[in-house]
Amino acid sequence: MADPARFAARYGAPRMAPPSDVLAEPLPAEIARARTLARVLDHYLVDPLLGLVLPGAGDLIGSLLGLYVVVIAVRRRMSPLVIARMLLNLALDAVLGAIPVIGDIADFAYKANEHNLALLVDRRTTGRATARDWLAVGGAVVAFAAVIAGVIYAIVAMVRAIA
Repeated sequence: MADPARFAARYGAPRMAPPSDVLAEPLPAEIARARTLARVLDHYLVDPLLGLVLPGAGDLIGSLLGLYVVVIAVRRRMSPLVIARMLLNLALDAVLGAIPVIGDIADFAYKANEHNLALLVDRRTTGRATARDWLAVGGAVVAFAAVIAGVIYAIVAMVRAIA
């Protein structure tokens, strides 16, 4: 049998759970329900399987179910920037899932509901946006503008090619 002192000397002391007085207060019921929903959609793979079985429609259904976490954030009066970041996570999940085959594989890896739950839990007391939130939303705005500019360029190029 292994000697605990020798094990600790070689690998370090075992990690222990923090004492109960250090643990955070229990989560409100609505956040606990959101955690359950995120677990079902992402960990039990309901969201990616919906997208795989029902192409397009399954991704839409998964995004609509994911809006529950966003609604909780709105009810808790979180920063509009945090809510925008949650919506960006859902949009990215839906866009990735809409791409045939490759998108379905990506949908198994990208867990938008877990990201949104983390935002909800991390900001549950203050509801304030962080610099990272600003960067994510600002980057999304720049990417959106680039896509729109690319679409306009493609339309102009097609019209010129036809004319």
